[in-house]
Amino acid sequence: MNPLTRTRIRPKHAHMRLLSASDFTPARVPVALADDEIHVWLLAAGSGRAAGRGDGPRVRALLAAYLDRTPDDVRLTIGEHGKPFLAGSRALDFNVSHSGAALLVGIAREQELGVDIETQRRRRPVLDLARRFFAAEEASALAGIDEPLRQTAFLRVWSCKEAVVKALGNGIGFGLERLQFRIDPAGEPVELSVIHASAGTAEDWHIVRLAPTGDHVGALAWRGPARRVRAFVAAAD
Repeated sequence: MNPLTRTRIRPKHAHMRLLSASDFTPARVPVALADDEIHVWLLAAGSGRAAGRGDGPRVRALLAAYLDRTPDDVRLTIGEHGKPFLAGSRALDFNVSHSGAALLVGIAREQELGVDIETQRRRRPVLDLARRFFAAEEASALAGIDEPLRQTAFLRVWSCKEAVVKALGNGIGFGLERLQFRIDPAGEPVELSVIHASAGTAEDWHIVRLAPTGDHVGALAWRGPARRVRAFVAAAD
C-alpha cells in the first residue's frame, strides 16, 4: 500500500488563511477562551536560557492566567519528542515556539495543536535544506523561485510543516517529506496536498499561516473540527 494518502482538498481548504500583524490584537491575559476557539499569543521571549522553552516562565505565566492559578501551581511535563503538556491534566492543550526575541503560544481546550515561528533575519542554504528535508516536488518548486523570495518561501513551507508535526507530537522525526504542500509561483504554500496515512488525510487538517511581524513567519495547525482562531499580542514586561 502506498504510505502517502493523496486527497482532493475541499474548497474550504483550498487556500490557507493568513493572519498578519494587523490581525494580532493587543490584549491583556487572560482572554475568555470558548470551547470552539484557538488562541494564539505573540509574546516577547525575554532573556535567560529558559525564556523560550515550552516550560519557560512566560509560558507558565500565560497558562496560569488562563487556569486562574499562580505560575508556581502550573506543573508542566515534556513528552518524548519535546512537546510540553500540563502535568496530570487536559484542562488546556497548548504548544510553543520561539525564534530570537519572539515567543508564540497556541492554546485550546481538548484540541491538540502545533505552532511554529521562524525569523527571516538569518539567511539559510534553503535549497540544500529543501532537498534534504522536503518532498522532491516542493524542492523543485522552491528552486524555480528567485532569491531573495526563495528564502521567505522556504520558511513559509517549513513553518507549516513544523506546525503539523508538532500537533502530532512527533517533531521533525515524523519526517517532513511525509507531508507535502502545493506552492504557488509567488512562493506561497496554498494547500496541504499529501500527508502520510498515519496522520489522517489532508482534509482532516486545518493550517493557518502567520506573519505576526515583518521579521517573522509562522503557522498554526490542528487536526479535527474547524475552530475560530483569535490572535493576540502582549507587550514585554
